[in-house]
Amino acid sequence: MRNLSLQVIYTAMDGRAQRLRQARLDRGYDTAASAADAHGWSRNTYASNENGNAPFSYRRAKEYAAAFGVSADWLYDATGPARAGGGDATEVPVVGRVGANPDGTVLFALGQDPAELAPIPPGGTDRARALRVVGHSMRGLADDGALIYFEDQRTAPTPDMLGQVVIVETDTDEVLVKRLLRGSRPGLYDLESVAGPMRRDARLRWAAHITAIIPPFQARRIIRGAA
Repeated sequence: MRNLSLQVIYTAMDGRAQRLRQARLDRGYDTAASAADAHGWSRNTYASNENGNAPFSYRRAKEYAAAFGVSADWLYDATGPARAGGGDATEVPVVGRVGANPDGTVLFALGQDPAELAPIPPGGTDRARALRVVGHSMRGLADDGALIYFEDQRTAPTPDMLGQVVIVETDTDEVLVKRLLRGSRPGLYDLESVAGPMRRDARLRWAAHITAIIPPFQARRIIRGAA
């Protein structure tokens, strides 16, 4: 019986390591080292956690889950859905306006009480947030009145974001919608506007993929005022 119990424990540990590896790959990190470097983890510790040589605690699972956008319970013991934020919410806040100037700056942005709510988009979670496009400076990406959704994970840029239009926050407290490009050295990024000047060698606190864009006609039908 003792041998059977040990086998069950080791199987669970192996599954935990496999889920960690899959979460890392799904987040766009090709190697364990690149994920560790992006989040300030010890390369050796993270690699040992991922290959199963050093099973990680639930506290560490929460840290990894936040970085990779998955549920800590799923990562630790395969309980519940894989994606984070699987609650009962059906609406999320419209947290800002973007496109009123050519620089891609988000106005009335994150952290304020929302005046409007919008439905969670397909594949989204209750951590989804929406931006309303104002004006025509983002034409080609989203027209005046459209909604742009992203997941508010607050994690470092990932390799799969390079060349894509994403939401970023700079170390100067600006939230922007920009095309993300490599900067002149690691840790720096060039930010290309949909319309407007290029910003060179910015330092970023976080970046998030755009997960959905709802055109103006449909956006007008689904936005409602917050109670």
